[in-house]
Amino acid sequence: MRRTDVQVNDLDHDRLRRLAALHPQNGHKVLSVYMDLDPASFGTQPARASQITSLVDAAERHARNADLDNDAKKALRIDVGRVRDFLRGDFSAKGAHALALFASGPSDLFEVLRLPDAVPGAVVVNDTPWLDPLIGHGRGRRCIALVNRRTLRLFADTPDGSLHEVEAFADLVPSQHDNGGLSQSNYQRSIEEEVRKHLDHAATALLDHYRSEPFKRLAIGISAERWPDFERMLHPYLRERLLGRFDVDVENAGADQALAAAQPLFAAADERHLGELLDKLNAGLAHGEKAAAGLGDVLDALNERRVSTLLYEAGFASPGYACPTSGWLGVGPGGCPSGEGNAVPRDNILEDAIAAAIVQRADVHALRDRPELGPHGGIASVLRF
Repeated sequence: MRRTDVQVNDLDHDRLRRLAALHPQNGHKVLSVYMDLDPASFGTQPARASQITSLVDAAERHARNADLDNDAKKALRIDVGRVRDFLRGDFSAKGAHALALFASGPSDLFEVLRLPDAVPGAVVVNDTPWLDPLIGHGRGRRCIALVNRRTLRLFADTPDGSLHEVEAFADLVPSQHDNGGLSQSNYQRSIEEEVRKHLDHAATALLDHYRSEPFKRLAIGISAERWPDFERMLHPYLRERLLGRFDVDVENAGADQALAAAQPLFAAADERHLGELLDKLNAGLAHGEKAAAGLGDVLDALNERRVSTLLYEAGFASPGYACPTSGWLGVGPGGCPSGEGNAVPRDNILEDAIAAAIVQRADVHALRDRPELGPHGGIASVLRF
């Protein structure tokens, strides 16, 4: 079995929830660092070294200028040193287009995530990990099946975040040029029966893989000629997750080529899903139920744990207040259940809102270059009840 690496993605929902739930105590902070590894901008060692120097310098400035007590400031300086040592060490970023690093010694946190898409380099010191750049980079597990008249190849997202070829086989299907003494019509029927058996074998293997390693989205590279027969053979579990077929060189494509060929199907599925969410949001707002729009109403819904999906415009920012004791969020301090004096001002309450949504197992979507949330102040949510 061959294994071919492509872009990696260490981010999954469990990691995101764990990071979102982190709230250091006693005034300690979390250092979040994002490093851009886009080959177009940082494909050479000097370019990466220059970016590392800029990120480390920015982290050191944060540590010098932070308005913290002595213990918290000392811990932050240690975290900066850990990040500096990592970035200047011999780390592997193979297959990644960005890195996200989170450090908070008092919370026993030092986590490095490799991301499949480029993100701008940034350094943030905050009460929680800065997660906004991660939104949209986590995904449900994908499977790509490449099928022809004799071959099956399966590519899947594996636990280490890479897309690997996880299974491959070829059945013995006779060629069309040697009839072995049979009449042409009988020989052709014999070939088609062997092809049918192979397609059935491939459909069974695909179902077996799903049962052992479940996935959420399936794309199949197969010719238009073979597609109708193969689609009929797929188990209903697979058809529920099927996005469609695409054209590809089944026997010679690598993982990166297979993903590139299937990407329009995944992108179209993402667009359909977002469209369905916006339709649900608008319907809920029209009927006055199961939807909230505007920062105040969205924060109230998060406090009540009613949010199913949080939607916001990329770049959204607004001040607000958060209560470290109860987890309450608000646009002003007055509603804090622990008392107005316990509400801590936030320069951008979005970070707390994202963290609260993730902890509550809500989906989070950042809308880029789309106008739908403009009338709602740039933020809205679909509600569970």
